[in-house]
Amino acid sequence: MTTALVRALGALARDTAHARCGVLCDCRPPAVLADRPDGTVVRCGPVVAKAHAAGTDTAALSARLALAADPGLAGILLAPLPARPPAGPTEHGAASPHLAELHGRPVTLWPYGEPVDPGDPDEAPWEEAAALLARLHRTVSRSDRPAPGNAPGPPPMRGPAKAAVAVARMCAARPGDPATFPVLAAWRGLPPWARDEAPAPAHRPHTLCHGDLHLGQLLRHPAPHGPWLLIDVDDAGAGDPSWDLARPAAWYAAGLLPPDVWSRFLGAYRAAGGPAVRADGDPWAELDPAARALTVQTAALALAKSAAEHRVPDEVEQVMIDACARIAALPPELAAEHSS
Repeated sequence: MTTALVRALGALARDTAHARCGVLCDCRPPAVLADRPDGTVVRCGPVVAKAHAAGTDTAALSARLALAADPGLAGILLAPLPARPPAGPTEHGAASPHLAELHGRPVTLWPYGEPVDPGDPDEAPWEEAAALLARLHRTVSRSDRPAPGNAPGPPPMRGPAKAAVAVARMCAARPGDPATFPVLAAWRGLPPWARDEAPAPAHRPHTLCHGDLHLGQLLRHPAPHGPWLLIDVDDAGAGDPSWDLARPAAWYAAGLLPPDVWSRFLGAYRAAGGPAVRADGDPWAELDPAARALTVQTAALALAKSAAEHRVPDEVEQVMIDACARIAALPPELAAEHSS
């Protein structure tokens, strides 16, 4: 944890909260909600400040923030708050009205919302997540209509790129380790577009996507009983919408997500008119490449993290690693059938 950065984020969140609710706002002291290499998040009352990863492409982030702030996506994505300037000077001007800088890191501000309760899996909002995804996927891309003023269009969705980064991270953490061989074999069996080596085929859908869907990417706003919204647009953009269904699909295929939950999720997505899969029948022709890619990504991260922490993979991590071995053992003709 970078103490100076955390202090600065807390001060920014506190000042923004006071500006929004008045100097008499009774906010508790700033609290760290997350502190990872990909982001440090601090809350003060109704405001959350996030420092994005060092080296973030601020032009792409600005375009993603414009998506989140787009009135056409209200009720789907949580909208960012206008960024207040940091207390001290910055090295360069903000690229977006929603983007500031602290300690060399791009910073955004967000209203606080109530997250999914991990201790109550029976109440997890799978149907709500599916309906939000379907609405997002059905929204006309900003690349397909004139952008207001000089607002940028959506960048590519980062799902395939993140999968490639995870595999590279695994290889760096475990060079030559036989434990990585099934994961690499499953990776090599994916179509080039799922490895971020080529555009997706023209016949596949191309829509706005979230890019990193899991239950941690939903919250209720206003807290605690407002509607569910999707958060964290760091990976959002234009791409193949099957990627947004790929993580629950991979969990279902690996046996980690109960069949009834998967059925509810898929049914809600279809009922809302989601374009990633056919309206009825077997969805796996559309979902299989992205689901396999997410399986590889999860297994690769598990091997990288367990190596860094000097431990063996835990039970859930091993399930995904074993799933890669099964994927790698698929007959070539079956793998090719589902790779388009």
